[in-house]
Amino acid sequence: MILFSILAMAALVFFSRYVFLEPKLPLRLAPQLQSMLGYSGPAVLTAILAPIVFSPEGELWIAVDNPYLICAILACVIIYKTGNVLLTTVLSMVVFLVLNNLVF
Repeated sequence: MILFSILAMAALVFFSRYVFLEPKLPLRLAPQLQSMLGYSGPAVLTAILAPIVFSPEGELWIAVDNPYLICAILACVIIYKTGNVLLTTVLSMVVFLVLNNLVF
């Protein structure tokens, strides 16, 4: 039953993406809807990351000794200055590992 559920979800995700990404299919989204979908990625990532950054231990933790918060701010600064996603990911992960294992 679990395998069937996994395969059904995989098929649903694949076909829902395929309908909009296959150039040979005549289905197109309106420009307004395409514009609105541009905000879905940042909104989903914010909803996922906010609890991790601000309450990693289950309680609100906004302090200078929160390595999650420090690295999130660092990642925002790096991506704003460089626009390089790979550099941002690697640097913020390295800083997080150093802070989490050696400093705090």
